[in-house]
Amino acid sequence: MALPHRNHSRNPFHGADVPDPQFFDHGDLVGVLTAQPLDRILDYKAPEGGCHLGAFVEVPLGPRKVLGVVWGAGKGDYDRAKIRSVIRVLDAAPMRDEMKQFLTRAAEYTLTPMSAMLRLATRAPGLGDPPSMKKVFRLGQVAPDRMTPARARVIETLNDYGGLAFTLKELAETADVSTSVIKGLAAQRAVLEEDRPRDLPFPHLDPDHSGKTLTGDQQAGAEALRAGVRTGQYGTTLLRGVTGSGKTEVYLEAVAECLSQGRQALVLLPEIALTAEFLTRVEARFGARPAEWHSGVTMTERRRIWKMVGQGGAQLVVGARSALFLPFQNLGLIVVDEEHDTSYKQEDGVLYNARDMTVLRASICGARVVLASATPSLESWANAEAGKYDKLTLTDRFGVAVMPVMKCIDMRNESLPSDRWISPSLQRAVTARLEKGEQSLLFINRRGYAPITLCRACGHQIGCDHCDARMVEHRFLKRLVCHQCGESKPMPEKCPSCEAEGRLAPVGPGVERLTEEAVALFPDARVVTLSSDMYGSARALKAEIEAIAAGAADIIIGTQLVAKGHNFPQLTLVGVIDADLGLQGSDLRAAERTFQLMRQVAGRAGRAERQGEALLQSYQPEHPVIRAILAGDEDGFWRAEAGERRHAGVPPYGRMAGIILSSTDPQEPFDVGTELARRDGPLRQIGAKVFGPAPAPIARIRGRHRVRLLVTADKGAPLQAALSRWVAQVRLSPQMRLAVDIDPQSFY
Repeated sequence: MALPHRNHSRNPFHGADVPDPQFFDHGDLVGVLTAQPLDRILDYKAPEGGCHLGAFVEVPLGPRKVLGVVWGAGKGDYDRAKIRSVIRVLDAAPMRDEMKQFLTRAAEYTLTPMSAMLRLATRAPGLGDPPSMKKVFRLGQVAPDRMTPARARVIETLNDYGGLAFTLKELAETADVSTSVIKGLAAQRAVLEEDRPRDLPFPHLDPDHSGKTLTGDQQAGAEALRAGVRTGQYGTTLLRGVTGSGKTEVYLEAVAECLSQGRQALVLLPEIALTAEFLTRVEARFGARPAEWHSGVTMTERRRIWKMVGQGGAQLVVGARSALFLPFQNLGLIVVDEEHDTSYKQEDGVLYNARDMTVLRASICGARVVLASATPSLESWANAEAGKYDKLTLTDRFGVAVMPVMKCIDMRNESLPSDRWISPSLQRAVTARLEKGEQSLLFINRRGYAPITLCRACGHQIGCDHCDARMVEHRFLKRLVCHQCGESKPMPEKCPSCEAEGRLAPVGPGVERLTEEAVALFPDARVVTLSSDMYGSARALKAEIEAIAAGAADIIIGTQLVAKGHNFPQLTLVGVIDADLGLQGSDLRAAERTFQLMRQVAGRAGRAERQGEALLQSYQPEHPVIRAILAGDEDGFWRAEAGERRHAGVPPYGRMAGIILSSTDPQEPFDVGTELARRDGPLRQIGAKVFGPAPAPIARIRGRHRVRLLVTADKGAPLQAALSRWVAQVRLSPQMRLAVDIDPQSFY
């Protein structure tokens, strides 16, 4: 069996004082880090033919064969005869030293085991498969002799994916057809069946391909970003620009400069639904489509991207947050679009913020970072104000478009039945838009039909069987759904508590209920609902968004999905149903998130030649956040918010960590939490404070009882080292889990 290093240093993953050799001959001892849940590096013998430092290898671990990386020289301070050999070296570019540094430092910052970090960096299927010829299918140039619905789905799928190749199984599953349909199209050459290597380089992107003509404001910003890329050194720029100001065109010029330098670029997007329009813009700028990395991409394509990124066969990757862990060969630029978006924080597994990890990775490999947003996070705003980041600001919308007029509807003055949420004032505004042939958007940040289902006989609220959360009615699906664990069940006919029939009633509005109301108020209008859980695939959602942009709807009912970068040229009115919704609770970022979301949603209006209007329904029009939104005084809002955070000593002017304890036993997390709170010596040594333990706001998820502690410290305090010493004092049972969340974004 493989034996662990006997390494008594604090971090067994740091290199030794003597540099490791770059190549290990057959039989040399190598230390291999695996993606298995082990907290140590294992010794193996180098295989026949030897292996490079950083090589991806397959090694025996007990009875299994597992993936690993040659991390350095082996220790070999025990019986060499018991050490097993590396099985084989995989056909992949070795992990570069800068990637090893990135994973190590990210692990230290987030207090994550290195095995989990390696799993993030190897999330592609079939990495151990040898190179081979494979049957793949792509779009042909010949029309089939007759078109059936199934054949149309195949053609549409191949078109949607921009000519990418599929295996037979992947194409059949994606298009929802049988394999015989595809083979029939192949027989007619409407679909081409080819033998080709599994992994081919991506089409060349031409940085000199014609781009859009930029305004003076945009040109100045683009040249500043280009100049930063030309230095070949690390630096971060906060690119602020009002919605519709052309931030994308500006940072694509930085991408062009990066490609001209022969380096690779990465653009991170917060939402899969944004990629379709964005990829079209990239193709128009560079003459070819880039690599696309997110959960909607086929397994074949994910493997190809991972390999090609490591070999330099992909110049530009557009992807979700996990694309940050791809094995770039020569990364020169990372763009984080909508950098304020909360989806950049991963809330399960490895708890990391992709925006912060972007800055870390770029600083290691000498790349530039562009953080783009109309409403930046307070952390980025503060870094720019302090001079840590460069600042670029675009103040005008592109072309003839101007910013929307912002107004508040004081709901205290509106006459509205208890089961209605669209005020008479908003109804009149929508009617006026309908008469002009313009689009309106009604926004509410709640999925489903109603957040609570209440029994009017006994007062029971239907909750999840596995979580301490209320189940949300999804009337379109005729089911109740838990938004914590995903559990769903049919809508009951009678109360599960008192069994009274016909007494269950929805309480509060969701996006589906708002749709129902809009259809009743505007019977002649084409009403479309945009919510992520209402579409079976990312492709269907993209198609709906494209149809809306082309004018296929009069009224759009949407959740926060619609706030993220979409361009609807005919949309001139945005109505926010409950502008007060995000202001409740104790979340320290509640004001910031409400301000960002309202400004982003309002920015969907009037992006073409007609000026837009944004109406915010509020019962608290005098609230400082609502007043700041209406005034458009963004810097004033940030200064006031920064002052409050600085006074409280919380991020970005202090340090914070959340400790989440969970177990199937309801008492165990409290006992462990109490012991941690009592043994807080390591934290007191750095001046940190512990709050809790206390039940988490949602105290049970997926059958696990949850308790939280909160640790705060001064900005410069060495928090991670103290946390490591602190949590090491307690021994956890097999059913107990402890997670440390550095810089928590949510507190559920």
